Amino acid sequence: MKLAKLPDRTPVKMNVVVMPGLAQRLREYAAFYAETYGSKEEVTELIPFMLEAFLDGDVAFKKGRKKVDGTISSSSD
Repeated sequence: MKLAKLPDRTPVKMNVVVMPGLAQRLREYAAFYAETYGSKEEVTELIPFMLEAFLDGDVAFKKGRKKVDGTISSSSD
C-alpha cells in the first residue's frame, strides 16, 4: 500500500498559564490575523499552529532532534 498508516491524531489538551503582557500580545496577534486574512480566529485556535510554526522554524531544535533520533519527525510531514 502506498499510503502509510496514519499517525495518532487524538488531540492532547494542555493548560498553559501566561503573563498578562503575553496574553495581550496574543490577542493583538489574533486581531492582526483577522485583519490579514479577513477571518476571526480565537487565540486558543491559533496557539497550536503558532507553536508548530515556531518549532518547525527552530533550526537548532531540528539539529538537536536529528542527533538524538537520527531523524527529524514532524506532525506536518
